This record gives sequence, C-alpha cells and structure tokens, in this order.
Amino acid sequence: MSGFDYNCPTKIVFGPGCLDDLGELAAGLGVTRVMVVSDPGIEEVGHTQRGVASLKEAGLEPHIFDGLAENPTTKHVDAGVLVAKEFEPQAIIAIGGGSSMDCAKGVNFLYSCGGSMQDYWGVGKATGDLLPMIAVPTTAGTGSEAQSFALISDAETHVKMACGDKRAAFRIAILDPELTVTQPDRVTALTGIDAISHAVETFVTKKQNERSLRYSLQAWRLLTSGFQQVLYDADDLTARTAMQHGACSAGMAIENSMLGAAHALANPVTAKYDVTHGEAIGIVLPWVVRHNSSDERVAIAYNKLLSETGDTSDESTDQLADYLSQLVEYANLATTLSSCGVERESLPQLAVEAAKQWTGTFNPVEMSTNDYLNLYEQAF
Repeated sequence: MSGFDYNCPTKIVFGPGCLDDLGELAAGLGVTRVMVVSDPGIEEVGHTQRGVASLKEAGLEPHIFDGLAENPTTKHVDAGVLVAKEFEPQAIIAIGGGSSMDCAKGVNFLYSCGGSMQDYWGVGKATGDLLPMIAVPTTAGTGSEAQSFALISDAETHVKMACGDKRAAFRIAILDPELTVTQPDRVTALTGIDAISHAVETFVTKKQNERSLRYSLQAWRLLTSGFQQVLYDADDLTARTAMQHGACSAGMAIENSMLGAAHALANPVTAKYDVTHGEAIGIVLPWVVRHNSSDERVAIAYNKLLSETGDTSDESTDQLADYLSQLVEYANLATTLSSCGVERESLPQLAVEAAKQWTGTFNPVEMSTNDYLNLYEQAF
C-alpha cells in the first residue's frame, strides 16, 4: 500500500431538504455575523433567500455579496473584500456553484490575511487563520466544497490561479440535491462532465493513493449511474442525488490526488476564448485518455473504470475514451475546439500555456509542449 497524507477537515451534511439546517449549523460555529457569497442566478431561483431565511431564524445577521460571475476573477474577489471590510463578518457562507465557492475562498484569503490574490497562487500561502466557512453547492460539478483550493482568474492576464491552503477548506458542506433540480440543462451537462473528468483524472495521477482511489472510484460509479438519467429527466431526484454525492466524492479525490493533463489543456482555452470549462474539458479529455493509455499501468486503471459501467466488450485502450466521447455527445456539448471558435494558428501558443499549468505535472504520463500541441491538434 502506498503512503498518503489524508486530511478531511469538512463536515458533510447530505440529504434532500438539508438547506434548512444552514442556520443551526452556522450558529454552531459560534458566530453572529455571516457574509453570504452567491450569484444573481442562484438568487433568482430563491436558493439564496432560503439560506438567508434559515440564518435569520437562527438569530444570525447575514449580508449578501452577489457581485461575481462565472469563472471569478481578481476583480470579483476584490469587490467582495470591500464588502467584507465594511460588514466585518465572523464567517463566510457560499451558496452557489464552483464560482461562488471559489470566490468565497478568495475573499477569505484577502480579508483574513491581506495582500492580493496573486500572493496566494500556489500552496500554503495563507499567513494566518481564515474565517470559518460553509459551502452550499447548487451544482454537481467542481467539488469545491470538499477542496482547499480556489481557482481565481487574473483579471488582467486571464491566467487561472490555483490558490490552495488547508486553512481554506470549508468547515461544513451542505449537500442538498433538491437545489440542483433548478439547474438549466446545459449547466447540468457542463458541470456533470467536469465532475466525471475529476473522477477519471484523479484515478491515475502521480499523486493518487489508496485513499484517493476509493473516492475516485466511488465518484465514477455515482456519476456514471446518474449523468445520462439526469439529462433525460431533470426532476429525477435519485439521479440528482447520485450526481451531487459523486461530485463531492470527486472533490475529495482531488484534494488527495490532484488532476492531470485534461485540465492543463482546458484552462488556456477557457482563458483565451472564454470557452466554458466543462465544454473545454469534454473536448480534450478523451484525447488525454488515449494519450495516457500508452502507459500499461494507466491503461489497466482505465479498464477498471470502464468495467464499472458494464461495458467490457472490447479490450481496446480507446474504449474508455470512446465512452467519454459518447457522454459528451449525449449531453449535446461541443466535441471539437474548432466548433468553439478556437483558431488553429493559436494552438502552438495554447500548448505553451498548457505546459505551464500546475495540474499537468501530476499527469501519469510526462507531458511536453509538443505533446500538448499534438493533443490540441487532435481535439481541433
């Protein structure tokens, strides 16, 4: 058995309707003033208001910050810090998808420790304790509720910065699958593919270990059992429950084993062409799987994942890649970079940027700039 350094600082509360427990759980942190980080879309469907009502019922004073957008940037974080300095919260609660959760972490870094977001790019850069935080994910995708990393884009360079510190982990994650029913079909598809990619990549990274493998495999089983069904019937709460549980498990796998080349390829495409992260991931992941299958150990691991779907009709190492492509097509997402407006002449520079991505260093097969370029060309 390989060694590992296991850390699970987040209490997970799971089940339909458990958003109503938010106030009681927050009060249990011994705080009275809480800043709620959410986005306008989540407010529009009423989830933020339900959370705020629960907080007020528990005798807490909440204040909403909703000045963020998808793929939060340093500008969004800075705006949140200004609100925090005026309100002086004792805890931060994120209600929303990965963007709300990442922005909440970013605000906490700067409000608690000062400086700029760039100061926390990397691992373990916090200079002191952060405020306690609670996550209420409304999508089944990033698994940010189970991670100590925030992904924040530099507003000037558009580079995605992974800012991680064990002190940035949420104290509590409230997983209420009823909240995910209101997702638009496209959001369900995009976040679902992202979560599935987390299960695939964490299962084979250089940093994977006995503990992370259990989370990866659990995530894969749950996500592949629920993904197509939740796209077919958006109101199927059983499928929604499997997806949210699976996304969280994949997040726990990331926390303990990191990601790989698919995320290294997707990030520059998102930064330069504003292609949604889940769409970029869906395009490049099958090609990364084919590339990594050149390693026999990785090919065996991929076959283990494939066997969980019940499809073992072919011994080809391309079979998992084909299965993933089929899921992307079923979700009506793009299957080529060219269809998303990516220009062929930009591929060499995108490859240079991909080679700089931290996640790529954990890929089970060594990646060169030329390798990234070849994968971009295949995905084009």
